[in-house]
Formats: sequence, C-alpha cells, structure tokens
Amino acid sequence: MSTLPPERSQTRRNTNNLGLVPTETRETLHEAGLSPSPPEIGINYPEVGRPADPIFPEEYNLETQTGLVPARTLESVRTTTSRGRQISPADVEKGGEPVDFVTFTINDPDNPHNWNRLYRWYVTMVVSIVVVCVAYGSAFVTGGLGLIERKYHVSLEVATLTVSIMVCGFAVGPLLWSPLSEIIGRRPVYVISLGLYTIFQIPCALSPNIGGLLACRFLSGVFSSSGLSLAGGTIADIWNIEERGMAIAFFAAAPYCGPVVGPIVCGWINVGSHRLDLFFWTNMAFAGAVMILVGLVPETYAPVILKHRAKKLRKETGNPNIITEQEKVKLSFGDIVRTNLVRPITMIITEPVLDLMCMYIVLIYAMLYGFFFAFPVIFGELYGFNDGQIGLMFIPILIGAGFALLVTPLMEKQFRRICQSRVPTPEDRLIAALIGAPFIPIALFILGATSFKHIIWVGPASSGIAFGFGMVLCYYAVNNYIIDSYHKYAASALAAKVFLRSGGGAAFPLFTTQMYHRLGLQWASWLLAFLGVGMVFIPYGFYVYGARIRARFEKY
Repeated sequence: MSTLPPERSQTRRNTNNLGLVPTETRETLHEAGLSPSPPEIGINYPEVGRPADPIFPEEYNLETQTGLVPARTLESVRTTTSRGRQISPADVEKGGEPVDFVTFTINDPDNPHNWNRLYRWYVTMVVSIVVVCVAYGSAFVTGGLGLIERKYHVSLEVATLTVSIMVCGFAVGPLLWSPLSEIIGRRPVYVISLGLYTIFQIPCALSPNIGGLLACRFLSGVFSSSGLSLAGGTIADIWNIEERGMAIAFFAAAPYCGPVVGPIVCGWINVGSHRLDLFFWTNMAFAGAVMILVGLVPETYAPVILKHRAKKLRKETGNPNIITEQEKVKLSFGDIVRTNLVRPITMIITEPVLDLMCMYIVLIYAMLYGFFFAFPVIFGELYGFNDGQIGLMFIPILIGAGFALLVTPLMEKQFRRICQSRVPTPEDRLIAALIGAPFIPIALFILGATSFKHIIWVGPASSGIAFGFGMVLCYYAVNNYIIDSYHKYAASALAAKVFLRSGGGAAFPLFTTQMYHRLGLQWASWLLAFLGVGMVFIPYGFYVYGARIRARFEKY
C-alpha cells in the first residue's frame, strides 16, 4: 500500500483514529498516491465487488488518512449474488444524505497487516495448530481399529467408517462456517465450532453402539471443519501477498501432518491401556486447549473489524450514515450460503483446469489416508509390530514434511526473483511441484520393493520421507496455483478443492486393506505408484502449457 507524503503523514499523526474528521475524496486519495486499481485477491475473502471497483477491493485493506471515504467517491458498489444487483451512489445516499464508508487509517494498529511481524507469525502458528488438531481428530482412531471391532462387534470395514465419516463431515461443514464467518467474524466461528467439537468427544467416548459413534464422528467432522475452511483466510487476513508464501507453506503442511500424529499417539494409548474411550478423552483435551488458544487471538477479518468501528463511530457521533461497504450491500446469510454452495459446484462441473489440479491433490490426500490402513498390513501382519510400533512408522512422513518446509523459502526466493524480472504467472507457482511430484511415486515404488520379511523394516518405513517431502511441496504449489489462477473466485475454487479432497480422503480407506490383501504388498503399492507416475504429468504439463489451457477453458 502506498504511503503518504511527509506533510500528510504529519497531519495523520495529529488525527484521532476514531474521531469524525473530514472524509477522503478522489482528489485526496490521488494526492496520497492511492491507486484506484485493487490489489490481487487473497484467500477466502468475501466475493463482493468486481475488479473494476475503484476502491474497497476484495482484501478490504484500503488505508486513508481520515478513515472515512464518501460513497460518491465510488463508481459503484456491486454484489455477486445470483440477483447480480448493482447499487449506485445515488442508491446509497438516500434522501440526499451523504454516506461515509469506514476504512482503516494510515498505519492503523487495528489493521491486521500492520501487526508486529513476530505476532503475525504467532497467529499463523496458532491457526496451523488448529488445522493439525482437526486433521489429528480424523485419524487418531486408526491407532486402535481393533478396539472398535471388539467393543461394537463389527467388521474392519465398518470400523474404518469412523475415519471416512468424519472426513465426509469436512466436506459439509464449510458450507455453514464460511458464510457465517463473513457475518460475525472468524474468531467467534473458531470458538463456537471448536467448542462444539470438544463437547462431542463426550458422546463419542460413551457411545453404546456403532451407529451412535458414527453419527457423532460425522458431527465432529462438521464442527471441526471450520479450522480447515477458515485457516487460509486468517493467514490472508494478516499477511500481504508478497510475504504470504512461507505462512502458506506451514498451513499447507498442517492438514497432512495432523493425521500422521494420530496413530503415533493413540497407538501407544492402545498398547498401554486397551481403552477406546481414552482416545476421545485425549482428543477432547487437545481440542479444548486449541479452542482456548485460538479464542485469545484477536479478530483478523477486516470487514468485521471495520463494522465494529463503524458502529462505534455512529454511537459517538450520532451520525447513522457512517457504515461499511459490507453493511450497505446487505448480503443475507442465504445469499452467502448460496454463493458458497452453488459456485464451487459449478466450478467443479465447468472448470477442467481446477478439476485436474484437484484430482492431483485428491490423489495425494487419498494416498496419505490409505497409509493409515496399509501400514497395519505391512508392519503389523508382516513384521508383527504392535499398534504403538506401527504408529512410529509414520514419523518418516513428518521428517519428509519438515524437509519440504526447509525448501519452501528457496521457492519463495525464486518467485520473488521472477516478480522482479517480469510479471509472474500462475504457472510460476508450480516450480515446487516440479521438484516434489516425482518423490510421490518414488516413495510408493520403494514401499513395494522393500515390503518383504527378509528386508529390515527400515526399508518400507524410509519411503515415508520421500512421500512427506513430495506431498507438502505439491500441496503448497497447487494451492498457490489455484489462488493465482482464479483471483477473485479463489475462495470458491479452494472450497471446491476441499470438497473433492475430503471425498477422496473418505473413500480411499474403505478399500485399502482389501487391496493390499488381494494384490499383495508389492503390487498394491506399485499400482498406486504407477497411478502417481501418470499424475506427475499434471504439474509438468501445466507448467509448460498452463497459460494456453487456462485461456481456452477457464470461465471464471
């Protein structure tokens, strides 16, 4: 964002941030060096307005000297609901009364982008821990599927549903939490949803039958999914586009590292106690602690921050015409739900670029969840490991993910170098995937080739390092590619990705065990490896031909 000239900066220091002062005009905005062109969209911001809007872009970060801009400064204020209604300044200023829109002031401490860098990293770590907690919750039961079989007298296939059904909840929950966060803010949604998730661990632990457990697991997925759907938006709330890469890298690792921790922890709980309810009491403590942690983080969603400021100014001044753009547009909860529901589904149907990229993410995510059921076959049945020892075999995946996080700063440095030499394209974001993609089939070939009794367990376990490395780099690259490709509709594109990814993660565990039993340890892994080889061509193909493919097929 442009800075003010020295004389205006001096005036700013003498201005009360919340006082009613003369508002900005086109001339004063131009004098301050503020461009009428909006910056690039971030993640999960409200899809209100169009790129032609002169101010109030999607990121809502505009900073002005006074913190107030007259509505007539705008050419228009638009909505992107199905009604497609356009509101002119004349519509806004009923009865000739001037209406002022609230903005952040220059260097405003309430603007999350102006927070201390160290504190922004703290917030990034908190929301990443939220994602780890949610992802952990989906997979920790794999540390004791035998306990579920014995307690409820069900087959392994039915016990597997305790994982799949919660991942299905991940696909449904964002349809509620995303629009609700646009109305009341991110922090209340985090606290409410994680609070419900924490409470629902009680009926999970005490459920007398498998039907009750499955129902509670599904609701747990719905409630906890706010972490998956809002964390990316929180990161975009606090980081500028130029600084966001490393934060996104940590966020990208979280949904993949979280499930890996589950069997490590609960495998040893199973070995030590043979009590299924302790799985849920432990998860309840983890979720409750995370809920408190995220509840202490201030609100980061700019439209809601500005709405609270406008309410305070109206009370202090008695002027009812001090509002925010979001308040004037007056999108109903139903409008926002329809946007969050209809557009992602439409994009899945009509956007082959998005579909191919999502297919790649779905494959990686599904393979990760498949490992939770393949490893008990490989290390439990072949090597005779107990559940605790099987859980330890997931540590190499965490090690590989850690190596990927060490590489991402180099990817960000390369991207900044590209930005300095020319206008970057979405395809420039795929460099990390070009590095990481081959490691996924390599990992699966190693897993198959070393799954023999006469080969020490280190062989198949080491495959996790390559898989974790490739997994995080590919997700990091594809996530950025989707954001940069769809700009204004990035929120809907990411919602489509979460929906498809959750479907793959839910379906794959249902047949993984049977596949390894019937095809054998080698060919089951190699089948996935050959599938991975075929999918490698997606990032490579898009890196070379992506611009032409997008020009031909993209409708959004």
